[in-house]
Parts: sequence; structure tokens; C-alpha cells
Amino acid sequence: MMAQAFYTGISGIRTGQVAINATADNLANISTVGYRGYGVEFSSLFENMMNTSGKSSSVDSTVGVGASVQTSTMREESGTLSISDKSTDLAIYGDGWFGIQGEHEPLYTRAGNFTFDQNSDLLTTEGQYVLGTVGGNINGETLTKKLVEVPLGDVGTQEKLRFPKTLTYPSVPSTSASFYANLGVDDISSTIGATVIDPDGVKNELKLTLTKSPVQSLPGSQWDVMAITQTLDGSTVYDTQTGTVAFDASGALIATTLTSIDNNGANVVLDFGSEYSGIVSMDAPITSGYSTTDGTVRGDLLGYEINRNAEVIATFSNGEQSSVGKIALYHFQNDQGLERVNGSTFSESANSGKPLFFQDANGNNILGADVINFKLENSNVRMEVSLTELIVQQRSFDSNSKVITTVDQMIQKALSM
Repeated sequence: MMAQAFYTGISGIRTGQVAINATADNLANISTVGYRGYGVEFSSLFENMMNTSGKSSSVDSTVGVGASVQTSTMREESGTLSISDKSTDLAIYGDGWFGIQGEHEPLYTRAGNFTFDQNSDLLTTEGQYVLGTVGGNINGETLTKKLVEVPLGDVGTQEKLRFPKTLTYPSVPSTSASFYANLGVDDISSTIGATVIDPDGVKNELKLTLTKSPVQSLPGSQWDVMAITQTLDGSTVYDTQTGTVAFDASGALIATTLTSIDNNGANVVLDFGSEYSGIVSMDAPITSGYSTTDGTVRGDLLGYEINRNAEVIATFSNGEQSSVGKIALYHFQNDQGLERVNGSTFSESANSGKPLFFQDANGNNILGADVINFKLENSNVRMEVSLTELIVQQRSFDSNSKVITTVDQMIQKALSM
């Protein structure tokens, strides 16, 4: 029995040391972004029933030979969120893992403290590439298509999120111009201007001059309109077109003969509205006209940011924005089966299963959780809980040490007798 007591004390010290190490590791990483704490579970070794005189007893009638570590379990509750001043700092609100590229295989983490390096590659603080879906709307250093959102690809197609350091938003020539004004009913000329983009990406002026026609056909009124496209300084005129617009007795637009004009090689459709939606001629105070046009001037890249939908957004000097990539969010059938590589980084295992993406009702891949920018997920280790556990584990370690000391004293006395 004394030898058995030795084994019991030794196994208690060994398992207690494992628990203390795990708790100490949790406390040491209490400030590590995205860290998941671990707990230790124990199991009893062989136990034998002891014969008692009574058929029932309130006293435990077994004797064992100690305990062993059964498993260590990941604590899956989320950590608190802290505010950041960078859009590339991300926190996952819900289930999921960011994918990063390790030396040989993808790794997974809850730490979203990412950054764009000098080459515009999205990296972790350790220099690992962040994985996601590239939008495919960049050819060399030119944006080929404006995207509001990049659809998340399949798990096996995710790649390093790398973007060009220099990127150009190409100019788009104007194709239409819409005009709005109340000309009144008196013979007073009105001028309405608009800015239009030509095929070279240059801003030009489109100017309308409306004058009441000398000969009127009642009821209603008719106005002569002249349209001119020219450079902003007026030094070069590209085209001049004339026509008429007609209004009914209530001032609503009913007809126009001027439909388009050339803008240095680009045809611009002129839209004066219909009835009361554009230009009118009503017996009311004259309003200064205004216009709206399409087309975009050339823009240079100002930088990349990440929005709340995990989209990588390129912002340009012309005020335009476009999504160029999407950060992937991985899921596992058994998060407990992930193997810790270091700190807050994990790798898949046979117990965790292969990474997968959630899908919506239409079979499209989705994130499956909210990704919040300008925030980071802190460690989910609670200091007060861990310190309490450490005290209990230390007392257990001391008790097992005392068992060994007591048994040693008993053996010494037995030998001396």
C-alpha cells in the first residue's frame, strides 16, 4: 500500500504540473490577439473496490493509483473586442478562422491584426500572407471592372491576397447628360452647363442656351436650343448642335428635336426629361438649371482598405472605389481537433476535419460570421478565473508532494523497526 501511495503522489505531481503549465501559458498570453486558452482534463488510473462490512456506505469505497492527463481542451468562447485605428485590423464575431499561408500548408487564426506591406500584399504581423479570393478585375496596373463585391470562391481556390502597388482607374467617356430647369414664360434666355468626359479622359464643357422662339404656336410655347461642346477654357469647340423644345399650355415638355452631340469623338445623348421631370416652362419663378452626367475621369490609387464585409477595397483619386478581393473565413466540423502551432495559430488535423465554407440557400459560398473592421479580438483567457485555477492546482501539487513526504517518513519508520 505504501508503494501504491508513492505512485499516487508521483502521478498527482505529474498531472498537476501539466495543469500548472497550461494555466501559466494561458496567463502569459492574456494580451495575445486572438489567443484561445486551453484547459486540462484528468482521468483516474486503475481503481479497486474495497470490501466493507456494510452493503452501503457514504464513504468512497475505492482505492486508486493516481491520475493521468486525459486531454487538453480549447476554450472556444470569443474574447472581448478592442477598438483599433486601422481598417486592416479585423475581428470575427461568431464562428470561423482566418486563413494564412504557412511555409508548406495553410494555417488558421483568430488574430486579425493584418497590414498591407510596401508591396501592397496583405500580411500578418509575422509576415504570413492572408488567404482569400482575388477579384480578377485587375490587368497589370489597370482596373478592368468596378465591383461592389467579390464572390467567395471554393476552399481549394483561395490564394495569397497580393495587389499591385500602382493601380489606375481608367477614364470612362460620358454617354448621357440630363438637364433640369424652369425656363419661365417670359422671353429670357437661360444657360445650363454640364461637365462631360471625352474618350481621352479629359473634362470638357457642355453648354445649353435656350431662347424663346420668335414665332410661337399656341397653346404652349416653343424654345430654340443650342448645344456646344468645348474645352473648359473655351479655346476649342468640338461640336455645335441646334434644335427646339416644345411645351404644352401647362409648361410640360412634349417634344424636342435635339437628341445628341459629339464630345471630341464620344456621342453624348441629351436628355431634357419628359413632362415635368426635366426642363419645364411654367409661370413660376425661374430656377437656375442644373445637370447630371455619367462618365469618369482617370484616377490613381490612393490605397487599399478592408470593409465590414471582409472586402478589400481600392480607393482612387477620382473618388471611385472598387472591391478587388475578399478575405476568406474558414470553418471546421470540430474546432477542438485543431492543433496549435504557436500562439494563436493552428493547423488542421484528422480530428478537426478539412476546412470548409458555409453556403447560403442558393449554394453560394458565404463567410458564415460577421467580420468587423477597426477592431481586434483579445485573448479569451480571463485573468481572475486563471488565477483561481492556478491556486487550486498549486494546492493540489503541494498535497501530492505531501503524500510522497508522508509515505517516505512511514517507510523510514518501518525500516527502523
